Formats: sequence, structure tokens, C-alpha cells
Amino acid sequence: EDHAVLAEYNQRLAQESEGKALDGATLARGVAAVLADPARGTYYVAESGGRVVGQLMITLEWSDWRDGWLWWIQSVYVHADARRQGVFK
Repeated sequence: EDHAVLAEYNQRLAQESEGKALDGATLARGVAAVLADPARGTYYVAESGGRVVGQLMITLEWSDWRDGWLWWIQSVYVHADARRQGVFK
């Protein structure tokens, strides 16, 4: 049910952090692919008052150097009006 807001926040993240406008259709498919297949990644959201105010995605990578799985934290975004309020504490 959070698909649309995840795509929106990823779009905002790219614009705010890199000045990039992502293709909305490609982004929507990418978010849907993660939501449909946990092997691709897992999104976590922070909510306040029933509204998603932040997100992050975790992907896994096997490390032969460490003989174990590593978590990559990606797609971190906090809505502008929820920043500096400890959303990720």
C-alpha cells in the first residue's frame, strides 16, 4: 500500500541529492519489483500520524572477504517537514 509514496520519495531523493529527475515509470516498476520479491530488497518506512514520513531500503550482498552477508542501506529519505525530528533514531 506504500508503493506510491516510496516511488515519490525516491524521486524526491534523486532530485534533492543529485539534481536528477528519474523516469517515473521506470521508478514505479523498480519499487514494485522490490515489493514483490524480498530477495531484491526490503523497504522500511517511518510513520507519524498514519503518514509515511521516511523510508529506507536494505539490500543484501554476499561478501567472500567476510564470508557473510552485508546489508546495504539505500534509498534513505525523510520528508522535508519531518526532518531533524529523530525519524531514524
